[in-house]
Amino acid sequence: MTGLDPLEFVGYGAPGVGCEGPPWILGWRGAPLEAPENTLVSFRRALEAGLDGVHYDLRACAGGDPVVLGDATLERTTDGMGRVTEHGLTELFSLDAGGWFARAFVGEPLPHFDDVLDFAESPEAAPMHWIHVHDGELLPAISRRLASFERPPAVRVASRARAACREARDLGLRTALVAFEANEDDRRFVRDERIEAYAVESARGWHNAVGELEWSCERWVLGVDEPADLFAALSTGINGLTTAEPRRALATRALVRLAKGPGVVYPIEAPTLPVVPLENSAAKGDWSGNWHTHCLVRNPFPFACRVACQVVIRRGAFEVKELPGPLRLAPGETLELPLEIAGGSWSPGGDPLLAALFDWEPGPGRPAGRLFFDAPLRRVRTVFADGLSQRLEMLRESPGQARASMTARRRGRELVLSVENSGGLESPEILATLGGRTWHGSQSLRLPLPDDFDASTEGSSFNCAFEGRTGEEGARSLVLRRWAGGLPVGPGNGVPGRILPRPRG
Repeated sequence: MTGLDPLEFVGYGAPGVGCEGPPWILGWRGAPLEAPENTLVSFRRALEAGLDGVHYDLRACAGGDPVVLGDATLERTTDGMGRVTEHGLTELFSLDAGGWFARAFVGEPLPHFDDVLDFAESPEAAPMHWIHVHDGELLPAISRRLASFERPPAVRVASRARAACREARDLGLRTALVAFEANEDDRRFVRDERIEAYAVESARGWHNAVGELEWSCERWVLGVDEPADLFAALSTGINGLTTAEPRRALATRALVRLAKGPGVVYPIEAPTLPVVPLENSAAKGDWSGNWHTHCLVRNPFPFACRVACQVVIRRGAFEVKELPGPLRLAPGETLELPLEIAGGSWSPGGDPLLAALFDWEPGPGRPAGRLFFDAPLRRVRTVFADGLSQRLEMLRESPGQARASMTARRRGRELVLSVENSGGLESPEILATLGGRTWHGSQSLRLPLPDDFDASTEGSSFNCAFEGRTGEEGARSLVLRRWAGGLPVGPGNGVPGRILPRPRG
């Protein structure tokens, strides 16, 4: 029970024990922590892990054909430049959509819509497709392509635009409206317009008074990765979710099936690792530290389990003191384990994992089995919302990168951000996240603080960044400077920091 591997999901697939959906689990842009997002290799990884299907984005290129790409621009996930609408199919398919992720994926092309639908030709059970449509003009082409199948795959065509949802419905497509969180106006819309699914982009988006009401359609949650959020979502009767953590989500679905009853929670709890950049960055990078803390391991099952724990390094250089084990936990037993870890990286993302392999012997009505659980050791930066202007130093994500900074100042119920030092970037534009929502602005931006901000002891999730161009005319690259993780929004970029109300007194 040593040498745990987070890329090797260990299921509890003993004879007679199944764990299929619903709730369905789909790979958000494939398996984007293991392979470049929205590529065929990423989709294959997700399906090989055992997921029920894949989520992907469709955008229209210059000729109007559908291309699988998450962003409106090419820079982040390809070696191209500019907007996808400015390029034709031939040019787009010659781009490298894998080298940005890792050397092993150099040459991986952008997929055409037809390439992804080829998964549906499998003689086995065809995977489900969640298609996020960014350009409404693609809907007739999607309808025609799906109609060409003798047995069309299970598809949900999703959009944030109500007009696109109506058009997709009228074309005979199973349609989903996407929103940040459940609200009454949307509940009436999907009921009156006969929209077949509704998806929230917040892990807690169903956790309000409207979410508890009866809905006339399927209920989904998009982009659920955190262990507690996965457990909450899979425990509350949703129809499906998308995730960038396939094996974690599958293990959590198995946990919900096996460990029923009140008081059941996710079996491991990893601490947060506070980060103070610039202290030890010369050798290890701005996103580094030295932490002495503890973690919790619980047995959520009504039978005894053996548990082996370790820390798994995803990215960066870390030194970890070995955890005790293997352990034997009685039903419901919780242990607190000391944890010492030091090191880090230059950039957010790829936080270490606290991993635990549970296994158990057969018992009355129960076969032997094993499950692999993990939880991220999140590196997090914090700041107070203050009436006085304060400097937010952007991370230096390489040894020679120039200093850059923004200022933040609280004004009543708003947080005002301004670019102070662009670090040499031209025409910087601000991006920010606060409380799970994302904003864009020019060189100054006002963010509304949550209504309960001052009453909260935990504050709110927060990050700010700006991006601009550098280099010679005709070959200028787009550069992002950020204060913490969580930007760009999506997996692999770390988690946002926290902004806290200034303590009184």
